[in-house]
Amino acid sequence: MCHYCGCREIPLIKEFIAEHERVTDAAGDAVRALERGDAVAARVLVDTMAAELAAHWKGEEDGLFAAMHADPEYAGYIDALVAEHRELAALLPELDLTDPGDVRRFKEAADELHRHIAKEEDGLFPASLTALNGDDWDASMAAWRAAHPR
Repeated sequence: MCHYCGCREIPLIKEFIAEHERVTDAAGDAVRALERGDAVAARVLVDTMAAELAAHWKGEEDGLFAAMHADPEYAGYIDALVAEHRELAALLPELDLTDPGDVRRFKEAADELHRHIAKEEDGLFPASLTALNGDDWDASMAAWRAAHPR
């Protein structure tokens, strides 16, 4: 994880990182539940992940991603991140956590989620410091708020 550029001090980035931490904590707890044979607890955690991710992705995609996607330098990178969002969104609700194959798929997805988050936190978020202007940040924060009405 990058700690040198200062992007972690931006309020919106702090929110994204906190969401990442909640999701990876839930994923780790789900993996541990599966390893002790508790598919019911794991399902609750996976559903918690899916709900957190839905709001998180909406906030990212409608805000920061949209603002950065306008720059051709970042468009392909962001398209790949969005594709990864869609893959995980499709996978999580369909998993049968009593099926060993689906348990394996979930564990692989949890590992991939860590790599995905690194692409955001170590690549896109630091780049946003120089890529976005004040209006972009305002629009990105407004999109995050709209995705988190609570």
